Amino acid sequence: MNKQEFLAKLRASLHYLPQDDMEERLTFYSEMIDDRMEEGLSEEDAVSEIGNIDALISQILADVPQTKLVKENIIPKKRLKAWEIVLLVLGSPIWLSLMIAAFAVMLSLYVVLWTVLVSLWAVFVSLICCTIACIALGFYTSFSGDILQGLAIIGAGLVCGGLSVFMFYGCKAATKGVLILTGKSVLWIKSRFIKKEENKNE
Repeated sequence: MNKQEFLAKLRASLHYLPQDDMEERLTFYSEMIDDRMEEGLSEEDAVSEIGNIDALISQILADVPQTKLVKENIIPKKRLKAWEIVLLVLGSPIWLSLMIAAFAVMLSLYVVLWTVLVSLWAVFVSLICCTIACIALGFYTSFSGDILQGLAIIGAGLVCGGLSVFMFYGCKAATKGVLILTGKSVLWIKSRFIKKEENKNE
């Protein structure tokens, strides 16, 4: 792919951005290709070094604030006609209620997800505290003369310590999964606005 083909595909894929933002990104990548060509690379090699264009477009989409996409693609750029305003007002008890309900459900699910995650980390911290407390109490009990009970308490502390190790990796994986899910959800919401714009243009 040469420079012109790359920029043409990038422009076509970034039509959902405000004009200034789109031109800024096109200029940035154009200059990047030029810089690499000045270093001695061929035009095709300079373009390929930038990376996969589809991954690049996805990254740009992820970086664009949601409010900017809404403003550019959802908010009408022309004045509404009187009958359109009347329909919006008359239908507002229905569509506004449904929109608020859908938003509340999604927000509730998201909060529950993070609540479960916080609970898992709380269990992990509790296991660490139990480990420290049991080992300290076990040594104290052993030095107080009850060696068997002290060893049993230390053993319980070590079991809690082992469980805390497994719990840490589980919590870490769960946190990573929730963060990935959050990123994909935001990307999906943004892509809905873009597809709406694409369908309108077709």
